[in-house]
Amino acid sequence: MSSGDGQQSQALTKPAFSEVQASAIVDSVFGLKVSKIQPLPSYDDQNFHVCISRTKDTTDGPNECVLKINNTESSKTPDLIEVQSHIMMFLRAAGFPTASVYRTKGDHITSLTSIDSGSEIKSYLVRLLTYLPGRPIAEIPISSQLLYEIGRLAAKLDKTLEHSEGQHAGQIGRKPEWRQGVHPGSQCSNQNRKREIVEQVIQLFKDEVMTKLSHFRECINHGDLNDHNILIESSKSACGDAVYQVSGILDFDDMSYGYYVFEVAITIMYMMIESKTPIQVGGHVLAGFESVIPLTPVERGALFLLVCSRFCQSLVLAAYSCHLYPENEEYLMITAKTGWRHLQQMFDMGQKAVEEIWFETAKSYEPGISM
Repeated sequence: MSSGDGQQSQALTKPAFSEVQASAIVDSVFGLKVSKIQPLPSYDDQNFHVCISRTKDTTDGPNECVLKINNTESSKTPDLIEVQSHIMMFLRAAGFPTASVYRTKGDHITSLTSIDSGSEIKSYLVRLLTYLPGRPIAEIPISSQLLYEIGRLAAKLDKTLEHSEGQHAGQIGRKPEWRQGVHPGSQCSNQNRKREIVEQVIQLFKDEVMTKLSHFRECINHGDLNDHNILIESSKSACGDAVYQVSGILDFDDMSYGYYVFEVAITIMYMMIESKTPIQVGGHVLAGFESVIPLTPVERGALFLLVCSRFCQSLVLAAYSCHLYPENEEYLMITAKTGWRHLQQMFDMGQKAVEEIWFETAKSYEPGISM
């Protein structure tokens, strides 16, 4: 690991607040009394599910909320965190099931909290968000219709964000480089096959994607529509079958300037993770996305490699983060449980065979074509 990596890992050290400390933050910063608090899974920040005590003097405000404590590196960019919060509220006003932000006693969106770590004083940005109902789609068998709806949701989200772009120009971040720079040999498994695939995908990405970026349509990406960041609730149809609806969209921390095709590729990759028929997933998600934003031929031609690239990125970074934070292994390695197998299957089948499945499935959704 290079010295630069060492500095980055130190800067990104995950917050380690106790439940007592987190409860004290909710009280002192937001003026709310905690009746129950428990940690939630998270990547490099720290989240708590908080239940609020109600008294005759505190009848307003949330009953349940999420206390989000950003890592020290993210906490250095409060303007960016505020933009993320404003965009969540913008999307909620536009009809999307995103969280509301609970303001501090001083009527701010965020607050900087400092704590003595023993050797130094560390500062963390904290926010209080409303708790969204539902459960992650990772916990249910996902149907083709729900995959279609999630693809459609991803496109509608990006299209709606077009209207917020002027308000936050220059604050969200530059166009992503698909998080390049993590060397596959040092962080991922020593198995030669995995390393060979990752190295080939990285080279193909440089040759076949980086050279075509000017042909992709730009947008603001959510950037992390994975199967744990989309919540659903079920209801009964007239026939008595379970009907699922999206009830929550979580985690806007990876939002950035990017491209429409990046969003659909990220969504396809994450929807493949828990699927028993992962190769078929892409066509249903693509059909939903293209019902709102049809891709151009150049964008479609890059989709296979972009999905492979996101697999490699997620798997390598997860292994690296697991090395840094072994206590968080269960959460960090969710993708790896099936991800390596899905990536290898895609790579072995090849682009032409996978695209044929995706594009034929997507075509079946066109008017006049029965599924």
